[in-house]
Amino acid sequence: MSGPLDIDRSLPPQLAHAFAPVHKRALGIAVGLVFGALVALVTAFHVVVQPAAAPPIELLGEYFYGYTVSWTGAAIGFFWAFVVGFVTGWFGGFTRNVALATWLLVLRTKADLSQPFLDHL
Repeated sequence: MSGPLDIDRSLPPQLAHAFAPVHKRALGIAVGLVFGALVALVTAFHVVVQPAAAPPIELLGEYFYGYTVSWTGAAIGFFWAFVVGFVTGWFGGFTRNVALATWLLVLRTKADLSQPFLDHL
């Protein structure tokens, strides 16, 4: 039943796209792949070139179990960096979705409370 005082609560397509939730798994996979590739490429660079004035990347072994500066270490580093990147990306997407949902809830509540009470009956 719609009346003359009903409010159109749908969003324009541009706003609906801007306020769409982030796909947490996709963001986690993307960030994980970037982190993993970065660690693997830096490790491969250090194995091939062996730069003299390079930062001590073997310290990643303190954080990533089994990591060494070797080809095997590049694969192990890719795995652990992917795991860390996935968790980071997933949690970032989750946090963004919760913050956006909370913000929209507050805005809608304020908008509803600014209307006269008898208009809701």
